[in-house]
Amino acid sequence: MADFKGSTIYQIYPKSFYDSNHDGVGDIRGVIEKLDYIQSLGVDLIWSTPFFVSPLNDNGYDVEDYRKIHPLFGTMEDVEELIREAEKRGMGLMLDMVFNHTSTRHEWFQRALAGEKDYMDYYIFRDGGADTPPTNWQSKFGGSAWEYVPSLKKWYLHLFDVTQADLNWENPKVREELKEVIRFWKKKGVKGFRFDVVNLISKPKIFEDDNEGDGRRFYSDGPHVHEYLKELVADTGIGDLITVGEMSFTSLDHCIRYSSPEEKELSMCFNFHHLKVDYRDGNKWALMRPDYRKLKELFETWQTGMEQENGWNAVFWCNHDQPRIVSRFGDEKKYWKESAKMLAACIHMLRGTPYVFQGEELGMTNTGYTDISEYRDVESIHYYHILLNEGKSREEALQILRQRSRDNSRSPMQWDFGTYAGFSEQEPWIKIPENHKKINVAAEEADPDSILHYYRKLISLRKQYAVIREGAIEFLYREQPEIFAYRRLLEGEELVVLNNLTNREVVLPEAVSCQNSICLLHNYPEELFQNTLEMLRPYESLVLFKRYS
Repeated sequence: MADFKGSTIYQIYPKSFYDSNHDGVGDIRGVIEKLDYIQSLGVDLIWSTPFFVSPLNDNGYDVEDYRKIHPLFGTMEDVEELIREAEKRGMGLMLDMVFNHTSTRHEWFQRALAGEKDYMDYYIFRDGGADTPPTNWQSKFGGSAWEYVPSLKKWYLHLFDVTQADLNWENPKVREELKEVIRFWKKKGVKGFRFDVVNLISKPKIFEDDNEGDGRRFYSDGPHVHEYLKELVADTGIGDLITVGEMSFTSLDHCIRYSSPEEKELSMCFNFHHLKVDYRDGNKWALMRPDYRKLKELFETWQTGMEQENGWNAVFWCNHDQPRIVSRFGDEKKYWKESAKMLAACIHMLRGTPYVFQGEELGMTNTGYTDISEYRDVESIHYYHILLNEGKSREEALQILRQRSRDNSRSPMQWDFGTYAGFSEQEPWIKIPENHKKINVAAEEADPDSILHYYRKLISLRKQYAVIREGAIEFLYREQPEIFAYRRLLEGEELVVLNNLTNREVVLPEAVSCQNSICLLHNYPEELFQNTLEMLRPYESLVLFKRYS
C-alpha cells in the first residue's frame, strides 16, 4: 500500500482554483498551470473535487457521467495531462467518487424514469400515494428525502438534493457499474480515490419512520457497508492506492474497521465530529461558541481509539463543505497570523494524514457576504429560506450563513493583489472577499514569516521526523480546555505540541523546560521564545523535539 502515513494531501476545488481561459470559472488547465506552486508546498497527492459532466446543482457532486469531463472544466486530454505533469513533479492525482447517488440527469435514472425495470432497480423506488412519502426521513438539504414521480406512481430516495437520486447498492449490477468506473480511472494513472459519503451506501432492508431524528440512524454505516467496500477494493485492485472515505454521522468502531489494514477496505477515514463543537444541540444552523473541552475530548477519543486498534485518521480542519477555520476557531482580525498557524500545528502534528484545502495555507477567511444573491451553494440557499420561515430576520439568517455556508470555502483562490485576486481576468462565478489585497500567494511568498511558509515547514517536518508519522500519542493538560497539548513518542524520540486555543494568555499547569529540546516550530517571533515556559500568549503554538540517548 502507498505511504499514506508520511503523505500530505492538498485539496483543490477546480471551479475556484485558477481560471486559465478567463471565463470566470476555474478549470483543469488552471490546475496544470499552478502545479509548480502545489509542488512547492511539499504535498504528495492532489485531491480534486468532481469535474465530471454534471448539471452542477451541487457543484459537481451530482454526477451525470463518471467517464466524461464537464466542458466548463476542460477535456479528457487535460485530465490526462494533469496526471502526467503531476507525476513528473512527484505528485499523484486523487479523484472524488460520488457513489452514493447520481444526478437525476444520469442516463441510468432517465431510463428508470422511462419505466425500464432494470434501471429502476439501480435506484431506491418505493410505492406510495402522492401525499404520503414512504418514510418521514429528511434530506440533508432540507425537506423530505423522498420525491414522487407521478408517471411511475412511486417515490425515489434522495438523501441530498432532489436532483441527486440514491443508488441501490443491493443490486449487484450497480456495484459492477461502479467498479468499472474505478477501473477506468485507475488505468488512466489516478493514484488515489476519495469516496463521498461512502458510509451511507448500504440502506436498510425495511424502511421505517424515524421518531427520534431525520432518519440517519437507519442508513449511516448500514448493514452491508463493510462487505460492499471490501468487494469494491478487492475487485478493482485499489488496495495499493491511497483511499479515503468521507463518513457521515459515523462511529469510531466503524471507522476502525474501515481503515484497519486487516480489513482491506480503505486507507483512512474522514469524520466530522470535531467540526460540530460549535453546533447548538447538533444543529449546524444554530450558532454557539466552540466548546474547546469537547473538541479536545473528541480528538483524544478518536486519536487514541484509532491507535489502539490500528486504524488511521484523515486529519483536517477545512474542505469544500466547511467554513474557513481561521474565521471559525481562530481570530481573522487581531491574531489572524498567529491563530492560523496555531490551528495548523494542532492538526499536522497529530497521528493521521493531514489534508490542506486550497487557501488554508494562506489563512483565507470566510467570505463575509451581505446578501443572499451573492451565494451559489444549493444548501445555503435552501436553508436561508428555511431560516426565514422559522421566523429569523433577513439579517439573522445572513449572519448564520456568513458563519456556516459552504460558499465560505468556495470563493476563488487568492493569488495576488489584482482586481480578481489573480484568479481570472473576468468577474468570477462567485464573489472574491475584499481581504484578498492582504491575503494572497504573492504577498505571502515575499514574507518569510507568512502562514504559507509555515505550512511548508509543517509539511516538510512530517517527512523528516518519523515520530510525527509513526509515533504514539499521549494527551496533556486534559483538564484545561484552553490548551490543546499532546506528546508523540517513538523509540527514544519525543515531540511535544503546545497550543493556546484562545485570544488570551493562559498559565500552564506546570512550567515546561525547553533547554534540552529543539524548537521545530513557533508562531511568535524568535526573540519572544523562552527557555522555560510558564504561560502561553494568545494563540501561541510551539512544537518541541527531543531525542534521548
